Amino acid sequence: MVSRRGFLGLTAAALAVPAVSALSSLPAAAATPATFTLSLANDSGSGTVYAYVTGTTPDGKLVLIDAGGSPYYPDSPSGELTPLPVDCAIPVGSGKQVSVPKMAGARIYFVTDAKLDFFLNPGPALVHPSFLNSGDPNFAKNWSFAEFTFNDAQLFANISYVDFVGLPLSLGLTTSSSGSQSVPGLPSGSVDAVASGLNAQGGSWAQLVQTGSDGKPLRVLSAQHKADQFSGYLDGYIDQVWQKYASETLTVDSQNPSLGKFTGKVSGGTLTFDNGETFAKPATADVWSCDSGPFNLQGASDARKAIVPRLAAALNRTTLLDNANQPDGEDPAKFYQNAETNHYARIVHGKLPDNRGYAFPYDDVTPGQDFSGSVFAGDPVTLTVTVSATH
Repeated sequence: MVSRRGFLGLTAAALAVPAVSALSSLPAAAATPATFTLSLANDSGSGTVYAYVTGTTPDGKLVLIDAGGSPYYPDSPSGELTPLPVDCAIPVGSGKQVSVPKMAGARIYFVTDAKLDFFLNPGPALVHPSFLNSGDPNFAKNWSFAEFTFNDAQLFANISYVDFVGLPLSLGLTTSSSGSQSVPGLPSGSVDAVASGLNAQGGSWAQLVQTGSDGKPLRVLSAQHKADQFSGYLDGYIDQVWQKYASETLTVDSQNPSLGKFTGKVSGGTLTFDNGETFAKPATADVWSCDSGPFNLQGASDARKAIVPRLAAALNRTTLLDNANQPDGEDPAKFYQNAETNHYARIVHGKLPDNRGYAFPYDDVTPGQDFSGSVFAGDPVTLTVTVSATH
């Protein structure tokens, strides 16, 4: 099953103490409309493109939009991996539109030159396409997705590269009274460009490129999915960070007035903040995933939920040696400048026209500028998602 880390779980904006709260920036308004219009556009160069829409209703039910544009609520099957019994492949043509009701944790999948195979497990639970399991019937197909949540407060949609770079997508949102927004996303040919950059970087970075049957790059994985190839990769950098803050003070701004700022120093190999939160040295895999080792948030306090995204983001961007005030003093021009850094995120952001899009789970941590690649509004009318060419 596809990881949902990029949107549903580990983003700073999804935590109880957000770094960037889209909701807080919305003006007070009436509840959102019952539905919004999803417009699907094909600029991929392929004459055969399908879209799939799936999410969870406000009362917790699995919902998809069927091929005719109607909501479909699957029954629980008797066994695992039961093929989805209703056709939910929406043909993507010029100006194709469907009406979408309230749903959370939702995805809009696109696939070219094929249809995707979806399955149900008892519950029902939808089995999503896999980009990691070579035995999955969708593994060799050319697909990608955008993500959204639509509730009584707002529609929030974003493009994520937390798991992989695949079919390029862009977003546009029109509203009834609050203007329009857009995220250009990666341009056509970006899979080739990102793959080329990682191949040039060499070492384990080249192992992130998955090729199709034609020998061309099909998708590029983020480093967290090949973490075993990067064992010890960031150890030297993290050692330097721990040494620095043994004699200097690290300040982390929660960006939440009720929590304020925290200061920390390293003693006995542990980074300890003035509120009592402690952090052992993370491994490279912990940094890539942002959710293991000292970054695991199970049972965490609100304070820890504020510190972890900012600390993990600074380690991915390798800025802790230059900036002891996180994230207030961050300068995007200084991101990823260390020789050992998250080169996947560096290359992805380097190809984004406006630098906006999640390349790791806490990529929305920012001193002000939006890096998240999201659109959001309490008065949505039409969300347009456009698929472009892989090569």
